[in-house]
Amino acid sequence: MPQTLPLSVNAPAIQWYPGHIAKAEKALSANLAKVDLVIEVRDARIPMATSHPRLQRWIGNKQHLLVLNRVDMIPPPVRQAWTAWFRAQEQTCWWCDAKAGTGVKQLQQAAIRAGVALNVRRAGRGMKPRPVRALMLGFPNVGKSALINRLVRQKVVDSARRAGVTRSLRWVRLGQDLDLLDAPGVLPPRLDDQQAALRLALCDDIGQAAYDNEAAARAFLQLLTLLEAEPAAGVPAGLVGQRYGIPLGVLPGGGPDVEGWLVTAAERHTSGDSLRMATKLLDDFRCARLGAIALELPVLTPP
Repeated sequence: MPQTLPLSVNAPAIQWYPGHIAKAEKALSANLAKVDLVIEVRDARIPMATSHPRLQRWIGNKQHLLVLNRVDMIPPPVRQAWTAWFRAQEQTCWWCDAKAGTGVKQLQQAAIRAGVALNVRRAGRGMKPRPVRALMLGFPNVGKSALINRLVRQKVVDSARRAGVTRSLRWVRLGQDLDLLDAPGVLPPRLDDQQAALRLALCDDIGQAAYDNEAAARAFLQLLTLLEAEPAAGVPAGLVGQRYGIPLGVLPGGGPDVEGWLVTAAERHTSGDSLRMATKLLDDFRCARLGAIALELPVLTPP
C-alpha cells in the first residue's frame, strides 16, 4: 500500500452513512447480476481514500475499469507516479476531468471494447449481441454523474459539487453499445480509517454533516505543511501565506500554528469569523484556487 502523511488533529470522529446510501446498496446488490462491467470512479486527489473495501466483492469476475477523476486538480508528476504505482499492481487507470471532458472519449472506447469482447463470447454460445451493461460506482461526489453526462453528451442525471445528489439507481442508454447503471455514492457503513475519513472531508467526498469545518481546516493546514516538504507533491513553500497574506507560524514544539493562523486570517478576511474563514479555505482548495494539490502520494518516503 502507498504511504500517507500522518495527521494528529484533535477532532470528533467522522462517520456518515445516510439512509439513502444503505437503501441504494441493497438495490445495488440486487442489480449486480445484470452488470457485465464495473466502472469505478475515484477522486484523483485521494485515490486510496476513495477505494471502497467491498469493491472486489461487487466486481467478482466482472471486468473492471478504474477511473481517476479530477485529474486537472493534481500536479502532472503525481499523475505519473500513480500511473506507475497502479501499473505495478497490474491495474490500468483511466484519467478524466469530467467537467472539461478530458479522457472521457478514451474511457467510452474502453467500455465499448469490453462490450465487443462480451458479444464475441455470446456469439460463441449462439446468443444475439447486446449493449454492454456497465455499473458506474464510487464514493459520493467523485464525479460519477458529471462523467455520465459527458458520456451521453447531455444532462441526463443531476450533478452538483456536493455529496448525496444521486439517491437511487438509474439505467442510462449510451447509444447502441453501452447501457450505464448510475448508482448513488457508496461508503463503508463505518469509517475505521480516520486518516482517510479526514481526506474525504477535505475533498468534500462525504456529507458536510459528518465533520466540523474548523477542525477540517486545521487538518488541511497541517497537511499542507507536510506536503510542502515532499517535492513530488508540488506544493510551493508558504502557499497559504502567499494566498492570504498571513504566513503559517510555528509552535514552540515545532509544529505549525494552525489555530493561530485561522484566528489571524479570520480577523483579516472574514470579520473575525473563524468558521467562515475555515469554510473559505476549504472551498478555495476544493475549487483549485490554491492550485493543483494531491492529498495522497503513492510513495512519500523510501521504505
